Amino acid sequence: MSVSYLDYTSPSIQFSYDLSNNPFFRKDSQNYINTLSIHQLNTLGNVSLLDIFLSTGNVIEPHTHQNATELVYCISGAAVVSLINPFTKELLNFPIQPGQVANVPQGWWHYEIASVDNTHLLAIFDAPIPEFIGGSDLLRLTPASVFAHTYCLNEALVKETLAPITDTVFIGPPNSCQSNQVQSAQSNASANMSYTSQAYYNHGDAQMRQLYDFPQLQPVIGNGWQYK
Repeated sequence: MSVSYLDYTSPSIQFSYDLSNNPFFRKDSQNYINTLSIHQLNTLGNVSLLDIFLSTGNVIEPHTHQNATELVYCISGAAVVSLINPFTKELLNFPIQPGQVANVPQGWWHYEIASVDNTHLLAIFDAPIPEFIGGSDLLRLTPASVFAHTYCLNEALVKETLAPITDTVFIGPPNSCQSNQVQSAQSNASANMSYTSQAYYNHGDAQMRQLYDFPQLQPVIGNGWQYK
């Protein structure tokens, strides 16, 4: 528990805030993020949050929070929270619906995909200001020659593939992605995740979870989406 040295008699003390006054990222009218930290509400202490709105198939890009654990609470709609366990080297997928949560330990690689329209998620952090390392930044700032040399890849193809990533994505696919690819991906994601979510809820044991585990929807930079 943090120790507070705030002067609670000060006229600058803050006890309430409207998150709509602090937009963090906006892709369009259905996909955007508002944020709250001690910069907006100085009585928060060691907590902060992101207010996330997504439509079908939109993704909070793969990323890490190096200074905070993240608790993802579903207010409305549905989503799949995916994370990589760095100890077991497993990709874990957790479908959540209203009233359900998924927890991402500090520093773990993860992402969230909306499986229906009007999905509203609340991401709560145990830090006054959550730090963020996005996959788009790692991909666009690491020289293609390093990827090619490290993983024995064709440097020209790596450079061509990653060239469309010119900024932090936050919510993908980017608006610059071809519309027919986005629509196809959203349709496939919606059908696939709906089936997957039902399978998870109807079959709680590990064997059935493995049996019904859905193929991973992977972003193919500059070329829409594909299932692997």
